[in-house]
Amino acid sequence: MNAQDQEQLKSKGISAQQVEKQLSQFKSGFPYADIVRPATCGDGIARIDDAEAARLQSAYDAELAGGLDVLKFIPASGAATRMFKNMYEYKNADAQKQAQMDGEKPYKEFFERLGDFAFGSEITRRNPAGHAQVIDLMLDAEGLGYGQKPKGVILFHNYPDGPRTAAEEHIMEGLAYARNGNKVRLHYTVSPTHLDLFRAAVADRVARISKAEGVEIEITYSFQKPSTDTVAATMDNEPFRDADGRLVFRPAGHGALIENLNDLEADLIFIKNIDNVAQEHMLATTAKYKKVLAGYAVSMKKRIDTLLRGLATPTAASIADAQAFVTGEMKAALPSGFDAADVADKAETLRTILDRPLRVCGMVKNEGEPGGGPFWVKGSDGRTTLQVVESAQIDPNDPGKMQIMKQSTHFNPVDLVCCTRDWQGRKYDLTKFVDHNAGFISFKSLNGKDLKAMELPGLWNGAMAYWNTFFVEVPVETFNPVKTVMDLLRKQHQPK
Repeated sequence: MNAQDQEQLKSKGISAQQVEKQLSQFKSGFPYADIVRPATCGDGIARIDDAEAARLQSAYDAELAGGLDVLKFIPASGAATRMFKNMYEYKNADAQKQAQMDGEKPYKEFFERLGDFAFGSEITRRNPAGHAQVIDLMLDAEGLGYGQKPKGVILFHNYPDGPRTAAEEHIMEGLAYARNGNKVRLHYTVSPTHLDLFRAAVADRVARISKAEGVEIEITYSFQKPSTDTVAATMDNEPFRDADGRLVFRPAGHGALIENLNDLEADLIFIKNIDNVAQEHMLATTAKYKKVLAGYAVSMKKRIDTLLRGLATPTAASIADAQAFVTGEMKAALPSGFDAADVADKAETLRTILDRPLRVCGMVKNEGEPGGGPFWVKGSDGRTTLQVVESAQIDPNDPGKMQIMKQSTHFNPVDLVCCTRDWQGRKYDLTKFVDHNAGFISFKSLNGKDLKAMELPGLWNGAMAYWNTFFVEVPVETFNPVKTVMDLLRKQHQPK
């Protein structure tokens, strides 16, 4: 490390030891997840009937009425470039190729249904001269600039009183299930360059709601911390440097947001991706199952808190209660020798298992949508626990593991409810519950040169690996992501 390197590291809040460790990981790679079996209904995924759903909603509403402090956490960093991948292919084609593409799906449908997009009128009022200019007006800075803007500020849905962005729809959701008395709290993680765009996108909606309903909308923002960036490496695992000889760092993926989540204060935190919203005519179903997940979370937390209070001054009865919960509800195996241990050691073992942040994750039946899945995974500590696993974490050369992956019945829609305070009301340090061996290495390029990039353990994967985890089945109607612009033509994103 030279003097320039040291100054660069200091400005980012990264130590030389961190860089050396990351370079070492490029050499050694990350271990694949040791999946044991898929989590299924009755074996890791709870299926809730109507009566139980009503009970859980009531339990959550009672906690809200009692002053439960809730917050919505919405990862919303990054530009929407991938959302418009096909449209960039059209833009970069020559006139002859564009004429051919005009008759192909999805382009034909896009142009025919331009008026059905919430942003369509913004384009047509500028009188575009042909299809190529329509695409230019949508993507380029001289028009709507959607190619460079984040998904949160793109107009997603049409309503009689005007179109709404994805960020605005999250506010409307918050009103339906995340009110703290007369206040709704939302937190968006954004890029510093997009902060003003977000503030402008929600300002009018916030003012209208506040005036019409007398509800305070508290919106806060944070940025992915520079200290969570990871160094890039050459294909020989040496530090990758730019033309000026400076180290190249890259954002380390959504796993870095565990730092942002760790900075927030709330009793219960909803987590949902920025693009997973639907038209308001589907809001009742969404709100119902958000409350079901929240009710499940507060019910489990109450039970665990009671057990931990009992273990603070352990007795044979309190140990028996905790043991029954751990082996029954959590299906956790206790270490060999547990039964022969004395009261103090048994209590400590049970406390170690129970005294962790808690998350309840909605899981949707797998109907072909992309996304990680729920599995029972054997960790480096020998414990088998519930985890969300991405396909990239599974060894493609292991036929047994690939067969287990194919048996998965559900996938992860990123629909989480988190409790991040302990039984005494103290906030957990979430960085202590990360599996640092659950990262990824990907291959990128910069200025024509190949490089290796490292992503930190994903926010709902390795970053929450050592949380107490519960999976609950939720209907597919609650999952309405917008991965491409054409998804906005699905019925979930169109007026009823």
